[in-house]
Amino acid sequence: MPSYLNALGLICALGQGKQAVADALFAGDAGGMRGEDGWVGERRLTVGAVRGALPAMPAGLEASHSRNNQLLLAAALEIEAQIGAAIAQYGPGRIGVVIGTSTSGIHEASQGIAQYLSSGALPDDYAYAQQEMAAPASFLADWLGLAGPAYCLSTACTSSARALLSAHRLLQQGVCDAVLCGGVDSLCGLTLNGFSALEAVAAERCNPFSANRRGINIGEGAALFLMTREAAPRDAGHRSALSRSAGPRGAVSRNAVPRGAVSIALLGGGASSDAYHISAPQPEGLGAQAAMGKALAAAGIDAADIDYLNLHGTATAHNDAMESLAVAALFPQGVPCSSSKPLSGHCLGAAGALEAAFCWLTLSEHNRDGLLPPHLWDGQADPALPRLQLTPQGARLTDKPRRRLMSNSFAFGGNNLSLILGDAP
Repeated sequence: MPSYLNALGLICALGQGKQAVADALFAGDAGGMRGEDGWVGERRLTVGAVRGALPAMPAGLEASHSRNNQLLLAAALEIEAQIGAAIAQYGPGRIGVVIGTSTSGIHEASQGIAQYLSSGALPDDYAYAQQEMAAPASFLADWLGLAGPAYCLSTACTSSARALLSAHRLLQQGVCDAVLCGGVDSLCGLTLNGFSALEAVAAERCNPFSANRRGINIGEGAALFLMTREAAPRDAGHRSALSRSAGPRGAVSRNAVPRGAVSIALLGGGASSDAYHISAPQPEGLGAQAAMGKALAAAGIDAADIDYLNLHGTATAHNDAMESLAVAALFPQGVPCSSSKPLSGHCLGAAGALEAAFCWLTLSEHNRDGLLPPHLWDGQADPALPRLQLTPQGARLTDKPRRRLMSNSFAFGGNNLSLILGDAP
């Protein structure tokens, strides 16, 4: 059975809010990818940073302050009315929170430890709980007054894709009636220096599947879905009521479901583990192919039914090689596909949910011209890799009654996960 993705809050280097992100995504606007100094020694690195002010922490939750939680709050505020309506309908004990992250509040914690090492005293606002992996889910549950299951997953770059799959299971098993699920990660010195030490970070904008690829660009962002077992009603009366609904703090939102909106569902997901190497994928992409195959089986469809594939596409030598082999094996007739990481950066623990959100936007009313996310690269294909059907600027989604999109996420430890989103049955 599918689960329904009835609302989405979104912030990343492409912009803040669904329409701003959609406009930049489909235009192939990589303006959010900029060079920055100060993260790694004397190196200047291209990163996908969120620009502009973030919301302040709610009163009484100042101890939960971190950039991670501010990004998550920004995403949650975009769907505050829909969250409030779900709380009113189901009750706080029947709503869960499942978030994927890899950084949590480690940036703020690191700053506190640095001050301690230099002065012998921690900052007055230092809180160890800032850096706990569960911090984003705990913050969201505390802010909203939720009493359902609330936890975080941290499986590196599959974290938030796993969060969506875990949310789906909570719904299908009857544990929850609605789940806030997604991912959040923020730029911090720990991850940038770690990937730099692995010689996996590119100074210039990343170049997936090119013969000239040199590694990843790290980004930050948050994507938060409201997932339920039922599609949101689409009648005009529901839209009017939703637009008037008060959010958890009494704020009125104008984020009503527009006329002509479609219901978008998580149709299935599949996971696998290579058990091959701590940081390198299985070279032939067998684990990746297994995850995609399980997702297709869970959705009850064939590979030929997929209309677009969001590639993991990190622009590292090994990942692009194995993913191209896996995709070519599973889609011998080809499938339109692209990596969105040259536009948003690789958002690590948030990447899976963020890229599922890009698929959601592709199917939604925010994609007015029916475009596919373009693949930004130099066009110099690696002759050692199978040729993929990479989407050029202006490529369009197939116009048919039921559209189905796949999104891949792969992680350290051989952790693989694929999700399939589509028009609701």
